[in-house]
Amino acid sequence: MTTILHSEIFILTLTFIAYFLAQSIQRKTKMLFLNPVLIAIILIIGFLTVFKIDFESYKAGSRMIEFLLKPAIVALGVPLYQQLGKIKKQAIPIIISQLVGCIAGVVSVVLIAKFMGAPKEIIFSIAPKSVTTPIAMEVSKTLGGIPPLTASVVILFGILGSIFGYEIMKISRIKSSIAQGISMGTAAHVLGASKSMEISGNFGALSSIGLIINGVLTALLAPYIISFLSLWIEF
Repeated sequence: MTTILHSEIFILTLTFIAYFLAQSIQRKTKMLFLNPVLIAIILIIGFLTVFKIDFESYKAGSRMIEFLLKPAIVALGVPLYQQLGKIKKQAIPIIISQLVGCIAGVVSVVLIAKFMGAPKEIIFSIAPKSVTTPIAMEVSKTLGGIPPLTASVVILFGILGSIFGYEIMKISRIKSSIAQGISMGTAAHVLGASKSMEISGNFGALSSIGLIINGVLTALLAPYIISFLSLWIEF
């Protein structure tokens, strides 16, 4: 029995079933706070705790899911290509908004963490919070952060963004579909894009644009932003 519980096939099955159940719960209740990813995480943690399956065993069993994360990010180039005409027409506003979003995202979280007394390892770990997990973990590793912590923070911010993102924009009276879609991808990465896809394929494609461009800019600029901030702040 123990061997089965620790097998890769069982771990993969557990993960897929947990997410399927989480989606079903969200669809039936339609409650804003019952995010499928959040519910799936709770279900999996509960199962692992009850059956005393340690994290290392779960991580080893779910390595295929982790492996598929990077090809999944590359696959987002498809909707990006489909929206190429719209991107060309709005190229300058999109690039400028993404540049501002990238800088603001990194600088704000670094300053808040520093103000609250976080050590530099924690600060460097959460600096790339707004980009998708594979990119964020690589950026964190480059900066000297803790990649597993980075992954947790990225998921947390993605969940918060997917839950509250469109509600905040509604309160802020942001009505442009381009602004809404790109903002969700920029701030909440894949989970924001997934939420946008539930609204329409157009919103999902726009979120993918924000996700991809912000991911590239953060990967390129985060080390330089941190270096610049280190001139004024002691980490």
